[in-house]
Amino acid sequence: MKSQAITIYCLMLYLATECSHPRSKTHIKDGDKLQGPEGKPKTERMQEKCHGPCTTSSNCSQPCVQHFRGEIGFICNGNKWQKSTETCTSLSVETLFMDLNNTSRFSVAAPFIPLHIVDYQAPEPIESVAQVIQMNCPLDYACIIDVVKSSEATSGNIAFIVKLLKNISTHLSDNVTQEKMKSYFKVANHILDKAVIPNWAFIPDKNAGSDLLQSVNWFARRFRIQNELEHITDELFIQTKGLHINHNTSERSFSFSMNVSNTTEGILGMIEVPRQELWKLPPNASEAIGIAFPTLGAVLKEAHLQNASLPRQVNGLVVSVILPERLKQILFTFEKINKSRNTRAQCVGWHSRKRRWDENVCETTLDTASKVKCWCNYTNVLMSFSILMSPMSVDNKVLDYITCIGLSVSILSLIVCLIIEATVWSRVVVTEISYMRHVCIVNIAVSLLTANVWFILGSNFNKKAQNYNWCVVVTFFSHFFYLSLFFWMLFQALLIVYGLLVVFRRMMKSCMMAIGFAIGYGCPLVIAVTTVAITVPGKGYMRHGACWLNWDNTKALLAFAIPALLIVAVNLVVVLVVAVNTQRPSIGSSRSQDVAIIIRISKNVATLTPLLGLTWGFGIATLIEGTSLIFHIIFALLNAFQIRDALRMRMSSPKGRSKAAENASLSPTYGSKLMNC
Repeated sequence: MKSQAITIYCLMLYLATECSHPRSKTHIKDGDKLQGPEGKPKTERMQEKCHGPCTTSSNCSQPCVQHFRGEIGFICNGNKWQKSTETCTSLSVETLFMDLNNTSRFSVAAPFIPLHIVDYQAPEPIESVAQVIQMNCPLDYACIIDVVKSSEATSGNIAFIVKLLKNISTHLSDNVTQEKMKSYFKVANHILDKAVIPNWAFIPDKNAGSDLLQSVNWFARRFRIQNELEHITDELFIQTKGLHINHNTSERSFSFSMNVSNTTEGILGMIEVPRQELWKLPPNASEAIGIAFPTLGAVLKEAHLQNASLPRQVNGLVVSVILPERLKQILFTFEKINKSRNTRAQCVGWHSRKRRWDENVCETTLDTASKVKCWCNYTNVLMSFSILMSPMSVDNKVLDYITCIGLSVSILSLIVCLIIEATVWSRVVVTEISYMRHVCIVNIAVSLLTANVWFILGSNFNKKAQNYNWCVVVTFFSHFFYLSLFFWMLFQALLIVYGLLVVFRRMMKSCMMAIGFAIGYGCPLVIAVTTVAITVPGKGYMRHGACWLNWDNTKALLAFAIPALLIVAVNLVVVLVVAVNTQRPSIGSSRSQDVAIIIRISKNVATLTPLLGLTWGFGIATLIEGTSLIFHIIFALLNAFQIRDALRMRMSSPKGRSKAAENASLSPTYGSKLMNC
């Protein structure tokens, strides 16, 4: 009888071990045979199916290693398998408390044993963890710390811990003591380690980082401070301080210093409640709590790799504040992690409902090479703040002087151009082609002159007022008239090609006018209105601090840059066509005739280059991040001083005045500022 009992025990253990290998969802090719326990493990054999060549956009999954539940998902990208998701977890409600009850020691293997072999139940849902904590360690929640800290921070375990903290914040936050806070933040600290940040990218739920932040803030809101100034927790990746405040408080700020990398010096962050805000408080003491995260910014970005609302990395601590509801504004001082001079900072707040950084809730009051000061609005959905890093806008006095002088010269030249056109109009519009050519010149001049005026209005607006609707109007008309400038230059290029290639058959003047105005004003209007309709509802139309199209979030600037640069490319082809048609030497031509042809080609190219806006091609360099300042200066010079000697020609004959009108400067005077201000 004893021997039989031993046999049964060994059989049970053997079955449990054999069944601990989860099944793969990968399809197996015909002829492949899985090896038994004496050969390679089945999991290793399955993993080979998600390696090697693959078909684009196809999916594959393989089981986790032994003692982990879940699977690893792969997607084929560029004919190679790339890891996309991971749900491998060794944690469950049972494993959290297995050391508290000897009868549950075997439950760690329970998820791997088929339920029809032994009478074990499936893992408890995470929602039941609050009840178990309340039974085992209701005073300090310490019973879960060791198991969590000893677990491997896989993507699946991180997701489980986020749900665990969220569940505790929801069900066990009625009476939060300092002991509970310390235990709670020890658990959160485990998944905020900078070494495990890459694992956040493979969590299927991309809102896990936002859920963690919201859970921590909600739990800390229920904490009651005992002392005047209290250091609640001081973990490596999360730090919490509390402060009693009232309308007579002298100490109204607290600071943090935390290590972000392996450097010995910490990154500083300071929270300050303005004096005018403290006056709103009652005489009795209120509580203010600050929480600092050195790595949470990277976690939020890693979890939103495909999210367009997070295009820039966090360049300081993420700081959460819990304040009395009467307080609406707060001051922050952030030390920059990246102190490069080629970057600028943008103060932002994390919107817990929209789950993204909001630029409209903070104002950057100071931005130096090492620190940033922010003035931010505080609400129940805006409790966490930081600074984002973006490329430094080109700001140089030399470029400003070139822009200012060039803009003045351009406006003066455009006015002279229009006066000349009005003076000689009746003598130069003899044929249909000449008529349309001068119509193009007048509309190009009017478009650029109007755009320059709107640019001046926008520049003065930035310095004097902060009216969002007015800035939208300025940006719209600037965008529209600059596009009109380019589309009229495109139509003029098409007219040149039409004049060269079509000799015997001419189009009617009314038909040409209809096509010209459809191209010159119709196309820009469609592009400008579409850009407004798409980007204004999400406040992504304009860039911060300037009445011009946004680049950082919505890339609205492409609605100007792409049409402009495409037209420049088309016009360049037209110039080449003109050059080819000009160099047609006759048979047996002399060398002097060849030189004359070269001179004629050079004159044509020199004339058409400003007239068709080819110098805007240099704008490509100014759009590239990190471009040297010299490219911006060259671009501004070329577009500011394209004043031909035609204005200095004698105006004695109608022919000379006509030629002067055609060759007057018509290019923008501040291209570098416009393309990448």
